[in-house]
Amino acid sequence: MKPGFNTNGLAFHRWDDALRLIAETGYTSAAITVDHYTLNPFAPELSRQIAAMQQLLQECQLSTVIETGARFLLDPRVKHEPTLVSPSPEERDRRIDFLKRCVDLAAALQSDAVSFWAGQLKADLPRVEALNRLAAGCQEVIDYAADKEVRLAFEPEPGMLIETLADFEELLTLVDHPCFGLTVDIGHLQCMGELPISEYLKPWRERIFNIHIEDMRQGVHDHLRFGEGEIDFEDVFAGLRQIDYQGGLHVELSRHSHMAPDVLRESFAFLQQHLQTG
Repeated sequence: MKPGFNTNGLAFHRWDDALRLIAETGYTSAAITVDHYTLNPFAPELSRQIAAMQQLLQECQLSTVIETGARFLLDPRVKHEPTLVSPSPEERDRRIDFLKRCVDLAAALQSDAVSFWAGQLKADLPRVEALNRLAAGCQEVIDYAADKEVRLAFEPEPGMLIETLADFEELLTLVDHPCFGLTVDIGHLQCMGELPISEYLKPWRERIFNIHIEDMRQGVHDHLRFGEGEIDFEDVFAGLRQIDYQGGLHVELSRHSHMAPDVLRESFAFLQQHLQTG
């Protein structure tokens, strides 16, 4: 397993400083959240930033995952909109175009995967129609990613159309491909009551391309520092070893950017403790 950190937890740092801090702390992977000042695919200087990031990642010996959960990159007024389940085709097309651009970024950086989610269903729509809408968008992104040999890691997210691993299994009945796998957020499993976590990981061992990790309480979607929630991490790490997970283990604490250096260090120490005791 590769201990990592999500750049959305260093929102007040320049992206190059953020990556250096991640590497200097001891992490070997970075989950790079594409945002206004970090690999913005709509920015005119994108090619120069990609080249600079390629060089820095090589210097820091960091592997990467591309994360697509920027809050206001596509809509300055509504967080995380538009999505793959937005009402209009034009809105959904905007998200699809963004995801394709992120696939291009992943190809350029040789990233492990592009991580994305469904979005909130805000219209009164039967579930079967909503799932068909989502599947159509996923299929278009899958086709594009497969041509680029980039893996996609779909994240079940509390409050969105796909919240649980069971929901993802339902989606797979409509759209599937070898490059279409999972981002499993350990906190989300706790939040949604998918317990014990180790047992929920087992069926998906071949599909898990990316892991997010933090502490959390059951029934409350709030990303917490390690030790502040209820997660049984001995069970979690036992489960990860049972499935022989070798990918990135990315701490996601996006609301702790004001204390990022401290959180980087304490989170790395926590991960190392569990990685070394297995």
